[in-house]
Amino acid sequence: MRNKLFLLVMILAGLQTLAAAQELQARVTINARGISSETNRRIFQTLQNSLTTMLNNRKWTTETFATNEKIVCQFLINVTEALPGDVYKGSITVQAVRPIFNTNYESPLVNFNDESFTFKYVEFQPVEFNENRVSGSDPLASNLTATVAYYVYLILGLDFDSFSLRGGDPYFQKLQQIVNNAPENRDISGWKAFDGLRNRYWLSENLTNNRYTLIHDAIYSYYRLGMDVMYENETDGRNAVLNTINILNTLNSDIPNTMIMQFFFQGRSNELIKLFKKASPDDKQRAREILSKVDISNANNYKQELK
Repeated sequence: MRNKLFLLVMILAGLQTLAAAQELQARVTINARGISSETNRRIFQTLQNSLTTMLNNRKWTTETFATNEKIVCQFLINVTEALPGDVYKGSITVQAVRPIFNTNYESPLVNFNDESFTFKYVEFQPVEFNENRVSGSDPLASNLTATVAYYVYLILGLDFDSFSLRGGDPYFQKLQQIVNNAPENRDISGWKAFDGLRNRYWLSENLTNNRYTLIHDAIYSYYRLGMDVMYENETDGRNAVLNTINILNTLNSDIPNTMIMQFFFQGRSNELIKLFKKASPDDKQRAREILSKVDISNANNYKQELK
């Protein structure tokens, strides 16, 4: 009887763990080769481990994620300068992928390099994010977790948007809350409109402003109606992706030079080229014309590869 009771407890505990499974399968890498050898490099290994634990062990949503549903993502922090007072400057690159239905293929979801990342870290200090105290008591220390949490909610918002129309809205609102309550310090940038045209402020603004609502239609159309359909019906899937870039072209015509447009296409040009290389001549030409306008940095690639 005792053994049966123990087994029942273990099964229930396992089910509870599964129900509370965290959302991310994140890998953190910190590259500090560019700073003076006098800096204790062990600090960055400790920080790398702490951030990995925070990302993978924290529950970021109230949703249930099975192990195979976890979002695969990477955070690369490139430390370029060590300042007095345990303060570091550098950049953070965030990447995430989204599995495509019935395939082993993973489509880019996020591929973004944030070049403005300054933070404070004392070895073994707790690395925790408190959404009720985003700015914390030490702005430079809080900027570390606020920035990382911002990109977690960005990944979640885009992932949920890709499965259901406007499904990511709650997480984009979290972005906005972090921006509104972000740490402030003369060495911190990226959270304000006047910090530049391609930063955390503008990305959040584009994802929550109703003027850009078409971007959410495009995200859903691209993944759920397009890429997920490719296995069963390649023509229908490709047509949905063509419709997606038509949506983006409309948005770009109405509001040119938005950050979200550039963000959407980063790391995606090779995927689009491969997809439309097999299209009919008319669809290939249409795709080439639109992509050359909305993704200017890769215009030459589209013109060359989609002849």
